[in-house]
Amino acid sequence: MLSRRAFLAGSAGLAALPTLTTLAACGTSGTTFERMRAAGVARIGIAGERPYGYLNGDGAVTGEAPTVARAVLADLGVGGVEAVQVPFARLLTGLLDGQYDLVAAGTTITPSRCARVAFSRPDFLAPLAFLVPEGNPQGLRTLGGASRSRTRLGVLEGSAEQDYALAAGVSPTAITTYDGQSTLYRAVANGEVPAAVLTRLSLLDEQSRNPGSRLQVTPGFAPSTTPTGEPVYPVGAFAFRPADTDLVVAFDTALTDLQTSGRWLETVRPFGFDDENLPQAGLTTAQLCTS
Repeated sequence: MLSRRAFLAGSAGLAALPTLTTLAACGTSGTTFERMRAAGVARIGIAGERPYGYLNGDGAVTGEAPTVARAVLADLGVGGVEAVQVPFARLLTGLLDGQYDLVAAGTTITPSRCARVAFSRPDFLAPLAFLVPEGNPQGLRTLGGASRSRTRLGVLEGSAEQDYALAAGVSPTAITTYDGQSTLYRAVANGEVPAAVLTRLSLLDEQSRNPGSRLQVTPGFAPSTTPTGEPVYPVGAFAFRPADTDLVVAFDTALTDLQTSGRWLETVRPFGFDDENLPQAGLTTAQLCTS
């Protein structure tokens, strides 16, 4: 059953707006982008993962991806954002089923996901890290090391980290999946698994809200390297339905401007991001979809 809550986040606060489905029934037609502009609101999919996309204590949508999306969409003439929260593993399925117009949840670009959806230009890069008991008794530093030591790992169901672990040789039987970031954190805290792997940004955010847990977050690492030994970090982006090409082109143009103008850094710093998370200028979605 799809869990959903919709909220409008804007300068005027929360307000009820007609849904895009209602507007379409009243005669509004055209592409997703055209309907969004006519309605003045976009629906975004989030997974409740901090700091990427979640609902704050007041029930308003926030996080790096919704905040960036809000800034980009405002430049495109779409002033409102409604959020639909689903389990992480359901994000892309919900998009393709029409539950929302785009995914704003820090979704990592991978070839398998590129076969299903269209991605924006790279939004950010995020090193991985392990969540482990204090002292890191297993000495974990890389996924290859976790494979060699046969360490059992917790991951988010359907996550890129799950794919990275399998690619590094971690046995499928050594991987336990969880449906949310907090559940994953508690699994390590309670000793269900000796370690978990997720982006370092996400683990640090969760750790900040669990003082005294006797857990630590390891230094960040890349799940793979280039043939010359350069680290290849996961890259997050916004996901769209493949048919929404006009929306992707317009979104990319506005996101490029946000990044090159310096406004992107101002927008994301409150969520723990800095200039090291900004992808290099020459990195493209096409490269990431085929690597």
